[in-house]
Amino acid sequence: MVIQLTTESIAMGRLKELAVKAADVISAHKYVRLVSHNDADGLTSAGIMCRALMRKGIRFHTTIASRLAQDTIDAIKSSVSDGDLVVFCDMGSSHAELIRQIENDVIVIDHHMPVGDSPAKVAVNPHYTGIDGAIYLSASGTTYLVAKEMDPDNVDLAGLAIAGAVGDKQLFESANLHILEEATQAGVVSIKKGLKVGDGDIADVLEYTPEPYLDITGDRKKIHDFLDILGVKGKLSEMPQVDLKKLTSSIALKLAKHASPEAVDAAIGDVYYLEKELVKNVYDFVAILNTCGKLEKAGLALSMCMQDASGVEDARQLTIEYQRSIVAGIKQAEGMLQQGKNIWYLVAKDMDNTGMISSTVVRYMHPEKPCIVTNEVEGIVKVSGRGTRALTAKGLDLSYAMREGALAVGGQGGGHNIASGASIPPGRVQEFIDTVDCIVGQQLGGDAGGKK
Repeated sequence: MVIQLTTESIAMGRLKELAVKAADVISAHKYVRLVSHNDADGLTSAGIMCRALMRKGIRFHTTIASRLAQDTIDAIKSSVSDGDLVVFCDMGSSHAELIRQIENDVIVIDHHMPVGDSPAKVAVNPHYTGIDGAIYLSASGTTYLVAKEMDPDNVDLAGLAIAGAVGDKQLFESANLHILEEATQAGVVSIKKGLKVGDGDIADVLEYTPEPYLDITGDRKKIHDFLDILGVKGKLSEMPQVDLKKLTSSIALKLAKHASPEAVDAAIGDVYYLEKELVKNVYDFVAILNTCGKLEKAGLALSMCMQDASGVEDARQLTIEYQRSIVAGIKQAEGMLQQGKNIWYLVAKDMDNTGMISSTVVRYMHPEKPCIVTNEVEGIVKVSGRGTRALTAKGLDLSYAMREGALAVGGQGGGHNIASGASIPPGRVQEFIDTVDCIVGQQLGGDAGGKK
């Protein structure tokens, strides 16, 4: 145990050194061109950096992108001047060839597995110090560490880092625990035990919330029957403790039948309240950010991260309707699932929320194999792959599988070992699926052949 703590402290020390270097470079510039990802982690990363820059009096221009591609690089190059600094958050670790096109100084603040040598002036990534960024530190957490080095008073931004980690379904151990403890000590975050969902009337929450995904989710009659048997009703935050315990115990039993162990842990336990942010319940906040990112309303999400309250209620309603559509999509996808030798997969066209669908399948329905969802949209096939921590512990590396599978058919892919994405040409889907199935079989020591 002593050796583990020493190793962890060394890793955090090395990460701090990288954060200091990045903070020094950023603080020396008058203008920053910021680019970040469009999910909850990327949006909170952008929010942290924007607020830190504002406090320093540094001007900035922010772009939120769904992925780092050539068009993003072209937009950056056309909007910077000599001496401007370019900062990437939650992206850039596996795009050396693209970043190398930028003549300005570049900083990458990310948590994805690095691929190749980074051309950035400073690259801050937990993987460089032996911390697994897929599990123990989000991009927003990494950005927060840089912001803290820019000014210690930026500790009040820790709530955004916590939200980003929750959005990426990370564990609050190692580096994330360090940030959480710092946040609670500063009064930035408070913790209560309960059901890890947003607030609201419990019947409504169970109807439209896709996580945890239960056998009653989206079915109002089944929900009412379930709650009537328990004798439970009302708003979650106002529910008596005895009713809350009955509810959480019953949901845990439901999850235990089919879901992965981590899905049970993700549904019940510590609920974080962001005392300095506009939306206090972290699950409400993450849902809003993800909704805005998916619906191309990143400006609304970023404004909330920057304390603009004008759009909060509209964002809440938008999120509820969007979550309803996610639940409907999951129900549709259930009937489309196919089983390979080593993966579950789904081939779709013009389907929304494929990342959420693949995550739901592997977490709540079939945790024994990773899930791959392909979706053809506007002449390109986008792919979402999800696993579980239990599968990665057995050797699963979806980042490698998706990258190699995509390269084999003329596409590109990558991400985390537990969650990854790809883009491939139409007409090559089955070849891609078979390749990934084979690679996953090799990783997990199973059958490396094709589909059943």
